[in-house]
Amino acid sequence: MNSKWITHTVEILLVEDNPADVMLTREAIGEWKVPARLHVAVDGVEALAILRHQAPYQAAVRPDLILLDLNLPRKDGREVLSEAKSDPVLRHIPVIVLTTSQAESDIRRCYELNANAYVVKAADLDEFFRAMHSIEEFWCSIVRLPPYR
Repeated sequence: MNSKWITHTVEILLVEDNPADVMLTREAIGEWKVPARLHVAVDGVEALAILRHQAPYQAAVRPDLILLDLNLPRKDGREVLSEAKSDPVLRHIPVIVLTTSQAESDIRRCYELNANAYVVKAADLDEFFRAMHSIEEFWCSIVRLPPYR
């Protein structure tokens, strides 16, 4: 893997309320060749507080990449996506929707809200790990992420 653009540990915010999916994502990212650190928000309200450095997350690291589930408690992923992409401080952060929904209406709506990618979570473990490695390959090797640090 050629990660010529990555000069630091990639900070990833996973917005996911399912502990099993958090565990699988953590395991998959642990296999990446690019150094990455996973931060987790369990609902949309917490995700936006982290992104905006609101109490108690004033010291939170701004992520390089957001992995966003759609079906979340308190504030769903569509709302998080809309608010993040309409915020001039946050809109440059790539957001990959990572969800079980295959509904065309969800896919269309997320792209209308400026999602950078829409990935359906694979039910098969091997397929899930392949998808996560593809995210690493594309977002950490091919794409040059915007500098903000």
